[in-house]
Amino acid sequence: MYALLIIISILQSTYQSDVDLSDVKIWGPGLEPQNLVLPARYFFLQTNLSKLNDNISFKVNGLSLDKKRPCRVWSNILNRKDGSYIMRYKLYDSCSYMEINVKYKDIHLAKSPYIIDNIVHPEQCICPKWNVNEWLDNMKCAKLPKQISRDLSQFKTIDFDKLRKKIIDKYNKPQSISLCHYVIFENKVYRTCYGKYVGFKMFMDNILLSMTRKLFLPNMEFFVNLGDWPLVNDISEKYPIMSWCGSTDSFDIIMPTYDITESTLENMGRVMLDMLSVQGNNDRSWDEKEPVAFWRGRDSNAARLKLIEIAKDNPDMFNASLTNFFFYRDQEAKYGPKSEHISFYKFFDYKYQVSIDGTVAAYRFPYLLAGGSLVLKQKSKYYEHFYNDLKPNVHYIPVEKDLSDLLDKLKWAMQNDEEARIIANNARHYSNENLLPKDIYCYHAHLFNEYSKLLVSSVNIIEGMDIVEQPPEAQVCQCGTNTLHKDEL
Repeated sequence: MYALLIIISILQSTYQSDVDLSDVKIWGPGLEPQNLVLPARYFFLQTNLSKLNDNISFKVNGLSLDKKRPCRVWSNILNRKDGSYIMRYKLYDSCSYMEINVKYKDIHLAKSPYIIDNIVHPEQCICPKWNVNEWLDNMKCAKLPKQISRDLSQFKTIDFDKLRKKIIDKYNKPQSISLCHYVIFENKVYRTCYGKYVGFKMFMDNILLSMTRKLFLPNMEFFVNLGDWPLVNDISEKYPIMSWCGSTDSFDIIMPTYDITESTLENMGRVMLDMLSVQGNNDRSWDEKEPVAFWRGRDSNAARLKLIEIAKDNPDMFNASLTNFFFYRDQEAKYGPKSEHISFYKFFDYKYQVSIDGTVAAYRFPYLLAGGSLVLKQKSKYYEHFYNDLKPNVHYIPVEKDLSDLLDKLKWAMQNDEEARIIANNARHYSNENLLPKDIYCYHAHLFNEYSKLLVSSVNIIEGMDIVEQPPEAQVCQCGTNTLHKDEL
């Protein structure tokens, strides 16, 4: 028996010391779930040892508020194939206690287990505790984005008693423009929409409702453009209209696109693609990717047809094809055949990604930056809320609008593999610092906070406005003594 214990001890020592775990780092907002209420919480694990792989385990345990049953939690690990991992989890109950365990085999990593001896609420909980400034501090949001400062600097003040009717008269064109008029009053959402196609109002409704479940938004009034194209293009009448896409010849106030906002709200929910999953569903490291430029999309821009011409002339360098013809149906014989849709995750089997405008900016661009491949991006007048932070040849390779230098830029990348890899890594690092779910919430909060300071007209519910109700799954929770308007909620 004594000899057997010695053998077991030796085996355990060998088992536990097969890799050096001293360099493991764990950090991220998901380690403070009592402050960070998101559809899915997340944090990161970094090590120089890529061979950890399937030996990493991650589990979140919790107790319900009555402490009589476990909290319902779904968790998963996203392996980025470079020695780093994203850990994320989604709560379905309020928890009175939580324990986050991250292990290599049976060895706790870094400061695991992480103990949260506080009430932790799920996303659907109606539990606003803080005003915007307090919430920004608790979320540890970055400083005010430059794009917000630039967009709002056009207005010294905003007086809707003077502007409201002008905006409605100018943009109430049901066949061509869809616009919603919102009022936030006492942390409830009201709106009236104008236009024939207003289905996209759900994206704005959803982020506003999600935020009012978490914090007290200031009373404010604003207009939201539901279309892709920016609306405000008259320099003599710069109306304060919020849009998802900007351009160098327009003056709209830019928000994160409905696409990245929806992927934030539905993280670990009904969407397959989000800024976290795109990093953990890529099967190939940089050296394993095919050294070919990849693109798929529809025919919504003539430059996309040009790309197909270039690809057909250089089949050893490109894998590019159209998935649908709508704008240039009469050109299908020349630019076809159409290819089947493939999973976006499979894009990153290829080392180079081409980003070309559609009708406006290509809203897949943030996902391309996060995917670990090198992005060759067409120059464009259109931009999303973060474009002006990016640096060409640092985060992506710029390509002329007519694609005249695309082939040369691609040849450079192929001949300078290490420089290309560094740019791809810079892009992923930028996306992790600026485009993850917490950052999308922070951007909206900063925008609404700064915007509300410009309003000089009183904010009231406009006659005829509809209240936007919280979804059926939303629930009033035990929010603690800091919660305002508790009786009303």
